[in-house]
Amino acid sequence: DSFDILGDGVKELLVGRDDGMIEIYTFEGTDEPVLRHDYALSESIASIQGGCVGKDGYDEILAATYSGWLTGLTTEPVHREGGSGEELKLSQEMQNKISSLRNELEHLQMKVLQEREKYQQSSQSSTAVSSVPAFSVNEKFTLNKDDASYSLILEVQTAIDNVLVQSDVPIDLLDVDKNSAVVSFSSCDSE
Repeated sequence: DSFDILGDGVKELLVGRDDGMIEIYTFEGTDEPVLRHDYALSESIASIQGGCVGKDGYDEILAATYSGWLTGLTTEPVHREGGSGEELKLSQEMQNKISSLRNELEHLQMKVLQEREKYQQSSQSSTAVSSVPAFSVNEKFTLNKDDASYSLILEVQTAIDNVLVQSDVPIDLLDVDKNSAVVSFSSCDSE
């Protein structure tokens, strides 16, 4: 997207990448874009948009991720400083918003408990049928020309417990910064 997120009267280029990076580029009197800010998310970005969403006067970047999460980056200051010895008082609007969010959270927690109880009851009945849930997998297997390696990226809308990679030829697994996996090697039976 292109949006004036910096408030300087010139639109910046907002980029959301498959590796989860959000980048803001400016064109400061040159033909080449200059990276001004970046932020890393833990999953690929499906869509990005700039605009005023949450509070008047504070622009935001909204990014939708592969699993459906919506993440916002705002220009609103997070911390407010009070004078010496002053207590920071929340406006009535902010107190109402916090109260509303707490009520919504409690309601959602009650719904989750009710659904868990329903599931427990149905799974213990004699007519219960178990099935594996269907989910889509976002996979990429790309060649990195710099070090002649391949990157395998797997994303699903649920936690990944195990990934099995089987190969007919010997392979070396390289560790990368974004990797949180524990690698275990085992030899295959040739049969």
